[in-house]
Amino acid sequence: MRVNCVGAIIFDASARLLVIRRGRPPDEGLWSIPGGRVEPGESDVAAVRREVLEETGLRVTVGALMGTVERPGPSGATYAIRDYRATVASGTLTAGDDAADARWCPLDELARLPLAHGLLDTLTEWDALRPP
Repeated sequence: MRVNCVGAIIFDASARLLVIRRGRPPDEGLWSIPGGRVEPGESDVAAVRREVLEETGLRVTVGALMGTVERPGPSGATYAIRDYRATVASGTLTAGDDAADARWCPLDELARLPLAHGLLDTLTEWDALRPP
């Protein structure tokens, strides 16, 4: 089974990356970028907006697709994840939904966090860690 998912790569004015700590499986307790499943009939852009709002309290404008990655999920499922650039339009950063925590992380501290498997390598490979 293939599960369509999206993620958001968001920087603030100080070139810090928005990360959330997962509150539920998969990757519970690990840090990642905001995102989640695309609901049936939902566009990627709508899913990015919804997931970021639910997990961080921030409303975003969705930009370019940065890349796609596949990750194994439970019961033989495959998560097909499409990560997009996004910029904050409004809101106050507050962890919510399945995010246990949310913060702006300086890039030089990113590697010191317990990150979701492959996140840092993938974002580096896509050249997505350079603020727009």
